[in-house]
Amino acid sequence: MSPEETKSVPAGNAEKPKAAGPKPEIKPAPAAPVSAPRSISALTVKNLSVFFGKHQVLKSVSLDIQARAVTAIIGPSGCGKSTFLRSLNRMHELVPEARVEGDIRLFGKDIYGKNVEPVIVRRRVGMVFQKSNPFPTMSIGDNVTVGLRLNGIRNRALLTERTEQSLRMAALWDEVKDRLNSPAISLSGGQQQRLCIARALAVQPEVLLMDEPASALDPLATSKIEDLIHQLKKDYTIVIVTHNMQQAARASDHTAFFYLGELVEFGTTAHIFTSPKQKRTEDYVTGRFG
Repeated sequence: MSPEETKSVPAGNAEKPKAAGPKPEIKPAPAAPVSAPRSISALTVKNLSVFFGKHQVLKSVSLDIQARAVTAIIGPSGCGKSTFLRSLNRMHELVPEARVEGDIRLFGKDIYGKNVEPVIVRRRVGMVFQKSNPFPTMSIGDNVTVGLRLNGIRNRALLTERTEQSLRMAALWDEVKDRLNSPAISLSGGQQQRLCIARALAVQPEVLLMDEPASALDPLATSKIEDLIHQLKKDYTIVIVTHNMQQAARASDHTAFFYLGELVEFGTTAHIFTSPKQKRTEDYVTGRFG
């Protein structure tokens, strides 16, 4: 990426905690802006294009993702949904031939600035993948706190506190509180996915990305994930990729329809599903193609 494509933002500007009383213990991530009004944009994307080698997957995508709301990304397979999602926390840098152009700002800060560390971005913008991926050799409790420990947190009281807090936020605490030392793989599929959500929440991200988080789950487990998303949006900005039109309609506040690497239409979920402006959007949400 050329200097014109990425403006320098010092990594130190990513977090400026307010002074209030005694100095708190250093934590591995900036506190989430839970008091941010819903009307502001958490992520501002302008002219985003993504290439893998010579193949262009995303074509000049621009949209604002509202803070403390759920934005659903819909579209047929291969349209660039997951590519867009992974651009929001610099996951593509793990792929040698990937190239990202354009501008993505997290609460006004350029996440691709040359002085911004990818690990800091990924800590502020967490990711939950399609297939639950708990660490199989670790206990339930250790799975939750692994990110904290990797960032140097050794205070047992803090780790214990964050374990319970994160599992409660993931609506899993009551189901596992008596077996935190049991292997994570002893949990059901739905429980494992909620454990992965708890693991992402433990480092206190500001945005939570979810790539088809319920696609491999039964209807009951899917319902629990959707209920959890509804609760989490009170404190977090959530972006979810889904092929399930009903899930997008139930769980999201805003919906973006992607097709062949382009953003066709973006608006409130009610608008996209009841009165879309674009014929391609109407054809997709009504099942005429896709």
